[in-house]
Amino acid sequence: MNVPETTAGHVFEVPDTMTAPPRTDAEVPDYVRALGLPGLADIHVHFLPQNVLDKVWQYFDNAADNYGRDWPITYRFDTDTRLSIVRELGIRAIPALTYPHKPGMAAWLNDWNAEFAAAHDDVIHCGTLYAEPECADYVPKALAAGATLFKVHVQVGVFSPDDAVLDPAWRALEEARVPIVIHAGSAPLPGTYTGPHAVGNVLERFPQLSFVIAHMGMPEYDEFADLAERFDNVCLDTTMFASGYFSDPAEVTPAYRERLAGLEDKVILGSDFPNIPYPYVDQIAGLAALGLGDDWMRSVLWTNGVKMLGLDRSQEPD
Repeated sequence: MNVPETTAGHVFEVPDTMTAPPRTDAEVPDYVRALGLPGLADIHVHFLPQNVLDKVWQYFDNAADNYGRDWPITYRFDTDTRLSIVRELGIRAIPALTYPHKPGMAAWLNDWNAEFAAAHDDVIHCGTLYAEPECADYVPKALAAGATLFKVHVQVGVFSPDDAVLDPAWRALEEARVPIVIHAGSAPLPGTYTGPHAVGNVLERFPQLSFVIAHMGMPEYDEFADLAERFDNVCLDTTMFASGYFSDPAEVTPAYRERLAGLEDKVILGSDFPNIPYPYVDQIAGLAALGLGDDWMRSVLWTNGVKMLGLDRSQEPD
């Protein structure tokens, strides 16, 4: 067995038939090249206005009270440094996911997103929304301005995704075929509206919506996998899954591994950079330790994200 040890101290066993995964962030680019990939397509990366980011980091600094465990921010650096890090890791198009925690916030976050993307050629123009009547106006406005990826956080926003006030926004996003990374699972903290039921209700009304279920839907893994199997444009992102923090590869059941193998074209790399309590490499090594093969890793690390984000596919491996 190839047994890499990450800088966080996690040891993951990987079948000899697979490419040995990286042990440190510095080894990630070589691993990606060994798989024959031109880079990483990570759909779950955060860049935020500094005042918002400060509040997010403050929340995680109190994680022992909120989650019952420490959550040190591994990449607590300024914006330029964080951009350099994700570029060095090999992320070819950089999401700048934002999300509001109260009404009246989403529109100005969308304005910030437009400015941030305009300032950096490799940053994806992102958008967000809140369950408020104004979303019927600012979501189409963001789409018209060029937003190609949205983020919704059900637990932080404390609203139900099937609230009828959101229907005009969902309709606009469905028509635009723009993916939405949605954190709707009930972990790390359950919320009033978390869980798969409301997401399923939205998909019943808008079956062509491109939902990307953050964190694989943790902890309602199977229920959200059901949605990915049922609806053409629903995918799962790997954020924190099998990274050794909330879940370890060895804890993933054979039945769920089999489901993931069958969902090879619907699992997309996500990381939650920079707000993760471990090195980026742990996400990559943990996924490899599922033992689903190099082809599965190629699909997850690159092909599926490229397809969902509508990126240039000319560099894809044969």
